[in-house]
Formats: sequence, structure tokens, C-alpha cells
Amino acid sequence: MSVRTHGRRGPHHRDTEGEVPPGLVPQSRGYIRHSRMRFKECMDCEYSLMFRNIRESPSTVDPQPFPFLAIYIMNHPVCAPAARPHHPKTPRREREREREREGGSDMAKEGAEMTEETEFMIDRNVGKETGNAESSGGGDAKEMRAVMLAGFGGLNKLRVTKKTMPELQEGEVKIRVKACGLNFLDLMVRQGTIDNPPKPPLVPGFECSGIVESVGENTTGFEIGDRVMAFVNYNAWAEVVCTPVDFVYKMPDEMTFAEAAAFSLNFVAAYMMLFEVANLREGMSVLVHSAGGGVGQAVAQLCSTVPNVAVFGVASCFKHAAIIRDSVTHLFDRNVDYMQEVKKISPEGVDIVLDCLCGENTGKGLTLLKPLGTYILYGASNMVTGETKSFFSFAKSWWQVEKVNPIKLYEENKVIAGFSLLNLLFKHGKSSLVKSVMDKLLCLYGQKKIKPVVDSLWALEEVKEAMQRIHDRGNIGKLILDVEKSPTPLVTTTCCVFLA
Repeated sequence: MSVRTHGRRGPHHRDTEGEVPPGLVPQSRGYIRHSRMRFKECMDCEYSLMFRNIRESPSTVDPQPFPFLAIYIMNHPVCAPAARPHHPKTPRREREREREREGGSDMAKEGAEMTEETEFMIDRNVGKETGNAESSGGGDAKEMRAVMLAGFGGLNKLRVTKKTMPELQEGEVKIRVKACGLNFLDLMVRQGTIDNPPKPPLVPGFECSGIVESVGENTTGFEIGDRVMAFVNYNAWAEVVCTPVDFVYKMPDEMTFAEAAAFSLNFVAAYMMLFEVANLREGMSVLVHSAGGGVGQAVAQLCSTVPNVAVFGVASCFKHAAIIRDSVTHLFDRNVDYMQEVKKISPEGVDIVLDCLCGENTGKGLTLLKPLGTYILYGASNMVTGETKSFFSFAKSWWQVEKVNPIKLYEENKVIAGFSLLNLLFKHGKSSLVKSVMDKLLCLYGQKKIKPVVDSLWALEEVKEAMQRIHDRGNIGKLILDVEKSPTPLVTTTCCVFLA
């Protein structure tokens, strides 16, 4: 591809046609350097990938790069036949002169055409994995629906698309997914606020339930048709997943697929924090934040299996009526000073603090601990305030965290710990420990002592609305993506005004 530049001279100015230098965006007036630009191979050509990168990070480039760059892409000999066959090699300036000779044209019309071309190119780039798979497989590769995260950012980065089914490997189980769990961690993945996130595009999701469709070589313990729930290292929000057999567990006959998707991550995390890390025993007290969420409800139910355990729950006021009162001893509004309320009831404090918020709540939790008490951090939802990643929220949360002094911990006989179930599974190789915990939990489920709380069911196409609900902290229990559910049609309301 060659371009001609005009206007002021600079270190990268050329008066003759030539290749675009790497890292530079072609403009009508010279080149503009773009530090994030990388020239790589893609489905069509390197310029279509460059165009996608600009769309994903428009704040770092010139405010008006899209029309000019779109023209260059449409005029490229590789992209032009499919993109704009009617004038594949007509430069922009010649088209402007032609319009002037014809009396001009409406700029709004040109902008609409450019917008249509832009959306066309984005759709082609987002679906490039599917296109490559089809071309390499000769059209025989089976497809499935999946929620694709095109890039880190807001809700507009999510969309349901067609994707090639994963290939079953040795030691894996292929599952026809019926339901997927949606967690606050998925929201942080979408924004890119977690450490070392995988490179998009990717399929989010870490847990699912469904039916075994096939098993790989040297895979024992499961047969085709078994009802199972599983942990997945991403890729769970799809119609079919493949995951190692060590992360798959059989479902009880009376458990629904929605309950299974709400069971695995929440109850395993709650159990391991209470019994493996904090060593919960009879007569102890527990303070849990977000008591109305999936993990909070699981913590309260598991505490009720131990005699004489007091549970102090912190949740939004509108959730109090829906939270199971038999499991939570004392409920406090998250917008009030819960420290003073806890001390009125238990002046010495509590034995265990489970914190998924971080920020200023870390210092409060450590202050409320009794001697030999344990503070466990298992999330950082205070870092998420807006739809996209906010450096201000991250810095504020970090600044509000009380700096831990090891000498002070030693003097006060307090324990501070962290817990991440997914890292324990996928990085630390503790699948056998998690398997033993799952067996204990399924036994408690069979005894009717615990039961997952499902907030609502959503279709894959409604993932944006579901994620907005969890962002607004409006859920009571677990949000589930039902793969077989059809999207709820939008209801149009008509307002009639009668004039006297």
C-alpha cells in the first residue's frame, strides 16, 4: 500500500509515493506518530488490524483519524474488492474535486458513509478468528455461539459471535454448556483491572454447568451424558467448553444447571476461607462484606452449619429483606459506620473478617479483629467505580489501604491473609484439595444444609444488561447466563396525552 502526503514537512514527510513507516498513521497532512501501533498479519492485511487498534484506543490518536484511514483501507488492493468495489482506487482529493465540479455534496452523508465503513471493518476484525478457522478447516469446522470480549473497556466491548468449537485434548472433558456463572471478577476482567490479563479478543467466564459431550484419551471418571459442573480458565461463556478432568465434578440429580453454575466458585471459595484459612470453630464470630452477593450468601449458610457462630453481615439497605435471616445474625447498612455498630454488640470485635472490597475497609477490618483473629482479602471491588478502568479509583483504593506493620501484627496477635480460588486451581495446582472440598460441599447439599441462591437468569445476548446489574450492586445471589434462554424482547411503551 502506498500513500502520498501533503502539507508541512517533517522528519517523516515524503513528497513521493512510498510505504507507510511502522508506527505512523497516514493522515491528509503528513504522519502522526502512534506509540501503540504494531504492524502484524491479520485476516485481510496489516492496515485493517491497524485500523482496529485505532478504534480500540481512540483517545491516544488524532481526533479525526477514521475517515482518512478508512479511505486508505478501502483503496488497498487486498481489502478493496470486498469493502468498496465501486471506486477502489479513487483518492480522496480526486473525489473531492469531482464533488466540487458536480456542485458539492452534503458532509453529513459522507460522515454516514464513513461510519458504515468503520463498523464494517470492526465487525470483520472482531470475527477474524472465526474467518481464519473456516479458511483453514475448509468450511467443515463446527461453530458455536460465544460471548467475545474484543478489548478491555466498557460494555460495548462485549458481543455474541460465532466461534469455532474447541478441540478436545488428552485428559480433557468436552461439555455442552447449559448455564454459566457471572461474577464481579468477570467485570474486572472486562475492564482489564486484574494482573496479567490474557490478550483480547477472548471469551470470559470461569465456571459453567452442562452435559458431557465427549471425553479425551486417558480420561476416566466421566461418561457421555453425565451432568457436570466445572471450572474453566476463561472460555466458559460459550455453548461448548473443554477443560481438564481435574476441574470437573458430577452434579447431584436434584440440582439444576442454574444452581450448579451458582454453586462451584461461591461455595468452594467460602468454605476454604472459613475452614481452611481461618479455621472456623464453634462459638466464633464472622464479619462478611457484600452479604447479599453469591459468596456472602454462601458464607452465611456455611456458618450456620457450625453451632453458636455469630455472623455480622454488611450489605445495601434494600437487600436486607431478601437476605436469609436464619443465617445472618446481625445486618448493617454499608453506608453507615458499621464499626461502631459491631462494637456495640461485640466490644472485643470479631474472629474472622472476609473482605471483598479492599480500600478503607482493610483498616476497619483489621481494627475489628480480636486477638488471634484472621482478616482475609478475596477481592477489590472498590477499585471498580465506572464502566471503564479508572486510574483514580485504583489510586484512591490503594491510598486508603492501611499500611500493614508486621511488628504491629506480632504485638496484637492478628493474622492477615489473601485468597484467590482461581489462582489456587490454575497456578498453584491445588485441584486435589479443591476436589476434597467439593465432596464435602456436595454432602452438605445432599443434607439440605446449603443451597445456592440464584438472583436471575440471562441469555447470552443479554450479557451487557447482566453485567450492568452486577456493576450496580443490585444482585441478591448469583447472576446466571442461561445458554438456551432466548433474549427478552424490548417492550415499547406508548404515552398518550389527551388535551381538553
